[in-house]
Amino acid sequence: MALFVAGNWKMFASRAGVTQFVDELASHWHTADGVVPVVFPPTGYLAQLQTELAAKLPGCVALGGQRIHPEPQGAFTGESSAAMMLDLGASWVLAGHSERRTLFGETDEMVAAQVKAAIVAGLKPVLCVGETLAQRQAGEAEQVVARQLDSVFAKLDAGFGEGAVAYEPVWAIGTGETASPDQAQQMHAFVRERLSAMDAKLAEVPLWYGGSVKPDNAAELFAAPDIDGALIGGASLAAASFWQIIEQAAGLTSA
Repeated sequence: MALFVAGNWKMFASRAGVTQFVDELASHWHTADGVVPVVFPPTGYLAQLQTELAAKLPGCVALGGQRIHPEPQGAFTGESSAAMMLDLGASWVLAGHSERRTLFGETDEMVAAQVKAAIVAGLKPVLCVGETLAQRQAGEAEQVVARQLDSVFAKLDAGFGEGAVAYEPVWAIGTGETASPDQAQQMHAFVRERLSAMDAKLAEVPLWYGGSVKPDNAAELFAAPDIDGALIGGASLAAASFWQIIEQAAGLTSA
């Protein structure tokens, strides 16, 4: 299975910054066999990023949207549909990121609707799951993640397509804290087992880890048997550090 290296730019970008990122990434690029890089920029920069990547790194980096509305169209000011994301060049989309859950009140039911809409439209969803520090300290981490998984997969009647699940411990996002490789592997193994129990085919769903992934800890995380990729925040904003992580992943897939 390929390793996925995905960058979530959150609400950080500019036209000049997109050009600089692609130029710098192209200057580092030499080979990334066995790695699927994906970038999730703010929606307003998808078209520019698609154009510049096509010109300077054709076929090397996939694009994703940070969120979609579950309806195909309508009077939903400020929202974007799955079809719009596809039209802008995205092939992936995030669903259920902890910031959407905690800051914007997205429920498990809302996340399930987004995932279903993505699959119907032909986007590959990345279902984000994870527990808070309080939930982990209370011994509820697996219970929380199981609920988040079950709420989505119980509503899917046409499979999961080519999507992925990203485990993001909320206490490790943007804090500088990172789950240890053992902690991450333990939860990824739990997720794999949970999905397999639902449907044997789901055992092959790629599982990504997200939470303060950086060049100095990426290789150790990638080496865990049930970690198939990384969803990276801050370290994906600079082309040099993003490339370092891609390079480490490529080194493991070619070993």
